[in-house]
Amino acid sequence: MADPAARALAPWGRAPVSRIRQFRRHEASGAGWTGAALVLAALAALPLVAVAAAALTDGGESLGALSGTVLPSYLSNTALLMLLAGGIAVAIGTLCAWLVVATRFPGRRLLAFALVLPLAVPAYLAAYVYGALLDIGGPVQSALRALTGWQAGTYSFPPIRSLGGGALVFGLVLYPYVYLLARTAFATQSLTQFAAARSLGAGPWRAFFEVALPAARPAIAGGLALVLMEVLADFGVAEYFAIPTFSTGIFRAWLISGDKAGALRLAGVMLAFVIALVALEAASRRGRRDSRDGLSRRAEAEPMVHLTPLGQALALAACLVPVGLGFVLPAAYLAALALTERARAAAGELASYVASSLWLALAVAGTCLVAALLLVFARARAGSRLTGAAIRVASLGYALPGALLAVGLLAPLGALDQSLTRLARDHLGWSGGLLLTGTSLLLIYALAVRFLTVAYNTLDGGLARIPPGLDAAARSLGAAPGRVLARIYAPLLAPSLAGAAALVFIDTLRELPATLILRPFNLETLATRTYRLASDERLIEAAIPALILLAAGLLPVLLLNRLGKR
Repeated sequence: MADPAARALAPWGRAPVSRIRQFRRHEASGAGWTGAALVLAALAALPLVAVAAAALTDGGESLGALSGTVLPSYLSNTALLMLLAGGIAVAIGTLCAWLVVATRFPGRRLLAFALVLPLAVPAYLAAYVYGALLDIGGPVQSALRALTGWQAGTYSFPPIRSLGGGALVFGLVLYPYVYLLARTAFATQSLTQFAAARSLGAGPWRAFFEVALPAARPAIAGGLALVLMEVLADFGVAEYFAIPTFSTGIFRAWLISGDKAGALRLAGVMLAFVIALVALEAASRRGRRDSRDGLSRRAEAEPMVHLTPLGQALALAACLVPVGLGFVLPAAYLAALALTERARAAAGELASYVASSLWLALAVAGTCLVAALLLVFARARAGSRLTGAAIRVASLGYALPGALLAVGLLAPLGALDQSLTRLARDHLGWSGGLLLTGTSLLLIYALAVRFLTVAYNTLDGGLARIPPGLDAAARSLGAAPGRVLARIYAPLLAPSLAGAAALVFIDTLRELPATLILRPFNLETLATRTYRLASDERLIEAAIPALILLAAGLLPVLLLNRLGKR
């Protein structure tokens, strides 16, 4: 059989030996990048394989047992919470996006940015704030009783600690996902079609519902998929409001009841939700189309929909309310609590939690950067279908709820850990306990799997802006791969590297369920500390760490807002 290099160079006659060797080195390099991508895909797929195996091996009997106990409530509560929260987020995000793009009212430009701010508030922090404000002993009901003379228990007030209250909290802090994508869709869709509908006598609302909204539907569906992923992955809101969902059920089964098999079975059902949401998000991306005659360019000079003074006031109110309830109110309430003497006294212990959070976030960010660099170069160097499939598997972690990821890793690694510990004890005299389970290494592994997608997407966008000819020119002049990386890629990728590290760093700071399940006993982060204090109704003492988490979330919000304008 002829040499592959010789066949490839046959059209040019007898190829120089150096060219054949160069082809072989390129071929071997591509295989090496593909191998690295496959290794990362295997590590990222481990929790999925463990959960799927547990669901398939004894799924029929297990699901039959669960269906008579906790499964119906977990299934109905999770589905209803996703339905209500998604509906609220779609209504707020779509309406505000249309008002910002197609109309003019006072403060429109400022609100176009401010409407993204609620995304900086973790949902569990908003739940703590609204629980404190609206409970029977909170300031809202206390003021109501003082004004009316009513007594506790003699009047009806909607309970915030309920499924409806949880859906409202999710809708208020997660609608920016829909808003960002809908705003981009409205700003880039065809101006001609909307103008034609108006010229044929269609009113503003009819033209919106029959022309603008259908064209933006794929983008809105993509934002909805992201909202539903966040609701499905949540643990803090559901636990604090006592809503039985899959995340809380997995947590209780694994850590409280010690029922590891039951936790894996629940995770298997949860995995079906994840697959459906990933398919929805992928389908929405395939349906998005842009037009060159966008609405936003016309709206800057002349609005597509002319509002009366009353309409402008209503548009302003419609955009102010989500910002106020989703960001301003939680931030202001936490800031007010943080200024109290009790909160400042509790801040003396804050240094250790900040240090633990910082080193954990740095370790996860560094791990994700290395893995993401391997993936983006594998995609650029190899480019085969096998490499693409490996990258898709490796970057699936962001869709996985933290509770599912945690039990999916603990199940196989726990068994491996016991075997390694037994081997070390029998042959090496080791008596130090388990090597992996309950260590920071396992937590870093889990969080790196979860947030690798964030780093990969950021670096992939940065690499796409580097002309391939720069690499080829440098290699043709004899530059070694290390020199090409240091002199070309490192400077050009520096902004993307910094952005990816910052996003992963902040996501790690705010992560709650995976950290609660996998953390060592001596590790307490800002997120877990805030959760424990708020769960004990000590929100004043939790105010300062909660405010730090909220402030940290502003950076990814700024980046998302910038990307949403492109």
